Amino acid sequence: MEQAREPAGLPAKDFPFLLDNPRAWRTYLGGRGLDELHGNPGGENGHFPEEWVLSTVAARNAGREEFAEEGMGHLRGSSLTLKSILEADPEGYLGRGHAEPSLGVLVKLIDSAERLTVQVHPDKPAALRLFGSPYGKTECWHILGGQAVGGQEPCIYLGFKPEVTRPVWEELFRRQDIPGMLAAMQRYPVRPGDTILIEGGMPHAIGAGCFLVEIQEPTDYTIRVERTTPSGFAVADSMCHQGLGFERMFDCFHYEPMAREEISRRWFIRPQPLQSTPGGRITRLIGYGSTPLFCLDELLVTGKLALPAGEDFYGLYVLEGSGRLAAGEKALALHKTDQVFVPWQAGSLTLECTESAPLRLLRFYGPRRPNSAA
Repeated sequence: MEQAREPAGLPAKDFPFLLDNPRAWRTYLGGRGLDELHGNPGGENGHFPEEWVLSTVAARNAGREEFAEEGMGHLRGSSLTLKSILEADPEGYLGRGHAEPSLGVLVKLIDSAERLTVQVHPDKPAALRLFGSPYGKTECWHILGGQAVGGQEPCIYLGFKPEVTRPVWEELFRRQDIPGMLAAMQRYPVRPGDTILIEGGMPHAIGAGCFLVEIQEPTDYTIRVERTTPSGFAVADSMCHQGLGFERMFDCFHYEPMAREEISRRWFIRPQPLQSTPGGRITRLIGYGSTPLFCLDELLVTGKLALPAGEDFYGLYVLEGSGRLAAGEKALALHKTDQVFVPWQAGSLTLECTESAPLRLLRFYGPRRPNSAA
């Protein structure tokens, strides 16, 4: 029997490497802010409002099944997917004990020109029971920016009001009473720097004008209760119930009564200073103390900032500035919007800012490991 061959052109396992910047089609409109981030101020809003970061997951879009790799990350300048790279040697790239070629996490940049449809994602038990998946879709939003749309400042919808029950919610869906749905949920204004955890089962919607980074479990299971988007796009049945049918999809929602103040207290996460040196600082936006599923940091580099070796991989995204990532004699130039995969064998690294303006990055980790910091 012929042995399986590794893909040609695999990147090294002991130094970071760059990936491309895939966009994913969605039912809602947006994306001009992403174009601006990439240096294209003349962009227009459309159906590609999300950039997926270090993605080993394909987008689930009815009618676009031929785009089998939509949303998946590729080695920069190559057709080689990150997924196929990890499949060649999961432990070599991800760390000891990683048998599956999955990061266990997915990060997105989201730019919403309109309110997203009201939706929910399954928690782990529901995902396993309904979709046969070990991952649900708990997620977290960190607000990067925003602008008023139609005179309304950026906001989010999160959680039911205490009086909402399953029969009430199902009836609102049956009538497609969108104002009633929105009135049944808690609405919160948001501003840059806010971080919100959305656990599986929690109904939610991103408001118009939000620009944010989302970190989540690596699935695309989204249950939508609006049959038409705010801009008038008809949502296919399968995009509503994800194959479950219109009755079973309501099993994904949590209906426990919860006061507005409790939602704010439990799911609006306060940042925690993690490291501060003359060369920069690291702030933990959400850590394993809030969820064991992922971890997200902001790094602000004004000189040189040391990144100690760990026993797991991580990802970086450059939000602002230019610089370099170095280990000994090796160095990788960094520029705005670069996506960087850091294999666990990369060891200790140094981030260096090479401009007068600070280098600002996001750093993220997958699910908590036994020796991970809180």
